[in-house]
Amino acid sequence: MKVFNCTHCGQLLYFENSHCEQCGYNLGFQSEFLQLLPLVENEDGTMNIYMNDATSYRYCANHEYGICNWLVDASGNHSYCQACQLNRTIPDLSKPEYFRRWKVIENAKHRLIYSILRLGLSVIPKHQEPGTGLSFDFVSDEGLDDEEKILTGHDNGLITLNIAEADDIEREMTRRAMDEVYRTVLGHFRHEVGHYYWNRLIDGTKYLDEFRKLFGDERQDYGEALKVHYNQGAPAGWNLEFISSYASTHPWEDWAESWAHYLHIVDTLETAFSFGLSIQPGLPKFSKNLVANITDDPYRLEDFDSMLNLWLPFTFAMNSVNRSMGQPDLYPFVIRPKVINKMRFIHNVCYQGNRQAVDETA
Repeated sequence: MKVFNCTHCGQLLYFENSHCEQCGYNLGFQSEFLQLLPLVENEDGTMNIYMNDATSYRYCANHEYGICNWLVDASGNHSYCQACQLNRTIPDLSKPEYFRRWKVIENAKHRLIYSILRLGLSVIPKHQEPGTGLSFDFVSDEGLDDEEKILTGHDNGLITLNIAEADDIEREMTRRAMDEVYRTVLGHFRHEVGHYYWNRLIDGTKYLDEFRKLFGDERQDYGEALKVHYNQGAPAGWNLEFISSYASTHPWEDWAESWAHYLHIVDTLETAFSFGLSIQPGLPKFSKNLVANITDDPYRLEDFDSMLNLWLPFTFAMNSVNRSMGQPDLYPFVIRPKVINKMRFIHNVCYQGNRQAVDETA
């Protein structure tokens, strides 16, 4: 996520800000240009962007709950923004704990959609395109029997998220039970949307043969693969070929895990780029591989290896900072050569698709 600033007064802003504390202007996120901008209110309740009267806007209907600062065209037919239109089911907001969890979920989901839009990928809700669209169900299994428990997952563009994942204690208990080193709400979103974009970008396309060479044949029985994984665990030496033990379950899961980590990399490096971070360790000459000047927007880098050459020094530095604070590593993973090949493939697919979309609209 890049750093935003108020174009009225220059104040640095967080992506979620709806109000500039320095100049007092309300703020709104314009998804078309991916900008967080100060707003001037009109007499009819609509708003214009400061110093720009071309288009009038309203806040997304979910702004009233304090969970969305995105804008919608006041002349359009939608009450909800591009991100909130994707919601099919939300929790019972009359329950304070459910409302709190929903806010955590929405913050993560909006960051996900920002990344998807920056990659130039299509984001179309299922109510517009039932067969190929994307939607979310945020639901609780509180009070249900064990066999009725809600599992986070993906089904033909419908992503279901158990809202318990937004509770820090519940999520940590699950992480420990599943022997995971990392588990976040945003990480869940990135993984599950990876399944969706496999359908959109790989299945039935020119990339399918290369996918099978790198990830394996997805036509193997998925249900049986899950049973084997949960009964027997990951195969010996899994870390030489996969980014996580779960990625070894099935080619679809390998893709989704690799996709999630690709989004981790590109979005975190965008933050580092926005801050102009530079890694210059004051160590002996053997640390030369840990030098990095993050001067390029990762979303615009054509070469994935250039991105990776920034990522490794950056995560080494940030892991060291976290350890100094007594915290777990920011990025507790080792990216092996076979995993690099998979991420390079994902980057090439996204980059070429984005370039084609730009060419078609030029």
